[in-house]
Amino acid sequence: MIKTVVWLASIVSLCACSPVPFTSSMDGPISDWPAYGSSSGGGHYSELTQITPENVHALELAWVHNSGDFRQAINSDNIDIPREGTAQGFRTQTSFQVTPIVVDETLYYCTPFNRVFALDPTTGEERWVFDPEVDTDPIVLTNCRGVSSWKDSSLLSSTDTEHAACSHRIFTATLDGRLFSLDANTGMPCKDFGNGGYVDLRDGLGQHQSYEYAVTSPPAILGNLVITGALVLDNRRVDGPGGVVRAFDTRSGELVWYWDPIPPGSQPVLTDTQQRYQKGTTNVWSIISVDPERNLVFVPTGNTTPDYYGGHRGGKNNMDEGLDYYSSSVVALDGATGEVVWNFQAVHHDVWDFDTPSQPSLYDVTINGESIPALAQPTKMGHLFLLNRETGEPIWPVEERAVPQNPVAGDYLSPTQPFPTKPTTLNPEIISPETAWGLTPWDKGKCADLIENARWEGIFTPPSLQGSISYPFQGGGNNWGSPAIDHKRNIIILKTSHIPALMTLYPRDQCADIPGAHPQEGAPYCVTPDILVSPIGIPCMEPPWNTLNAIDLNTGEHLWKVPLGTSRDMAPFPFWWIKGTPGTGGPTVSASGLTFITGAGDHFLRAFSTVTGEELWKGRLPTAAPATPMTYRLQKDGRQFVVIAVGGHWGGGAEPADHLMAFALPKQ
Repeated sequence: MIKTVVWLASIVSLCACSPVPFTSSMDGPISDWPAYGSSSGGGHYSELTQITPENVHALELAWVHNSGDFRQAINSDNIDIPREGTAQGFRTQTSFQVTPIVVDETLYYCTPFNRVFALDPTTGEERWVFDPEVDTDPIVLTNCRGVSSWKDSSLLSSTDTEHAACSHRIFTATLDGRLFSLDANTGMPCKDFGNGGYVDLRDGLGQHQSYEYAVTSPPAILGNLVITGALVLDNRRVDGPGGVVRAFDTRSGELVWYWDPIPPGSQPVLTDTQQRYQKGTTNVWSIISVDPERNLVFVPTGNTTPDYYGGHRGGKNNMDEGLDYYSSSVVALDGATGEVVWNFQAVHHDVWDFDTPSQPSLYDVTINGESIPALAQPTKMGHLFLLNRETGEPIWPVEERAVPQNPVAGDYLSPTQPFPTKPTTLNPEIISPETAWGLTPWDKGKCADLIENARWEGIFTPPSLQGSISYPFQGGGNNWGSPAIDHKRNIIILKTSHIPALMTLYPRDQCADIPGAHPQEGAPYCVTPDILVSPIGIPCMEPPWNTLNAIDLNTGEHLWKVPLGTSRDMAPFPFWWIKGTPGTGGPTVSASGLTFITGAGDHFLRAFSTVTGEELWKGRLPTAAPATPMTYRLQKDGRQFVVIAVGGHWGGGAEPADHLMAFALPKQ
């Protein structure tokens, strides 16, 4: 707390001593932020125009809320649960990735420990807090990306609209697999929902370890349904909890429909008495979108468990069979029944963890005189698929191209993979010993040796015992934070990672001796999916390792690409000069032509011109902010706020914290 006060005092002092001339207008729209992605179809777009490219330089800190919910890294050697990842001691640090919502002049957000706060959005003053009492020690992942809002039209139309209990509900799901319904006015659980305020999402999954199944993304709302998937911990075992998507009645909590991601016409294989849904299927850990007009639900799927081996999935003779049928796809479901309307698969038989990580984002476009209801789906490969959201057909041609073969014994590969022709890939780089990069000739030479000794035949090089380079790595191209869509200009903005990985499989009898190996129990191999770095920890690819990209949705052409972030907070002075440093999070855009983003290794919130990519402003933060910002303005005589969660990430090395920070133009 002392460090926080000192930091805030320094910012206030800086702002007071350095007034910046600016002009702002009280004209223009007002708008809240009612869903994670601003709209139920994503996009992170705001129609607000008070903060402009001309006055954004004057932004200042308006308020900060601290929940107290953060945790330093714990030495996992003293924790008796399986861990994933090589930096095992850092897996228990909190990550503050939330994007708040603002509805009816109240801001709602969740913390990494699943507590939900309601705040005054103009001052940050606390109104209520709800604690689901999740056991957060030693759960592997402590994270919550958002909550959701639903209003009961039958109660809101009554005479006593303001005080009707649970007429407005906040839905939040937890790390231990519960879905809560809260009264938006009080934070109290709605007793008529499920079991006194929650439903247990673990019902029907069968036996599993508690840390294997969690919900970290906000549920979707469609009419009187609340719809959720869940995260299933990567690389644990072939028969992990199933990735079922379920829709519940928003009032009663009764199950209305479910989608078990198994091939059409097949029945789930049930192996214990507590199981209703197929184990080992693809899951929907990221953000779900809905189209209320068409009553469609769009789910982005992960790849089938475990990530880096698929010989057990049952599709060798026909890639359209087996557990891979809906893997690494975007799937459209009928909102009334949960039945599949269409499916577009971005990766066939995914053994790279190239799952579909980001929210399917809806937009409209006119091409050759035809108006098309469209959907943008970024991927970890840096492929952006633009689809007709009614049919799933690509707007521009998608080609099946031959990819590397010869998998490890017991596995199989698809001979081709889909590549969009427009837009072209966001990750066009080539990897070779000649392209190896380092700060010195010594570490550059070490990187060249690593590349020379690894298997690399281009994108979709399969995992191997030799060690295979995977590019992009399993955290990007484009991860959960992207994209943002400027609907006024039909420009899509994406944060893109340019980092390679080194994936090595080990025979089962060697796995006990491999530090940090992911177990992949039930498969013949464990795996170490490491970042390809030099001995001093620098990626073996020339920077930028992180860029902000813009694409014209009307033409499919790239508009601009700029490095995002610097090495200022990742390396000692004078090594602050590297541009484009690794980070997590995504962009938000406004109608005035601004793109707000953190998403880099340094500690800044930035504003870019959506049209040109020029950096127009940056505000200093106390630590890294691996989240996506949001913005709102609630009164005609009020200010527009930009809010960002600042709290570090378990994989990024930055200090954990609990700062929810709001920026605005100075009061006039």
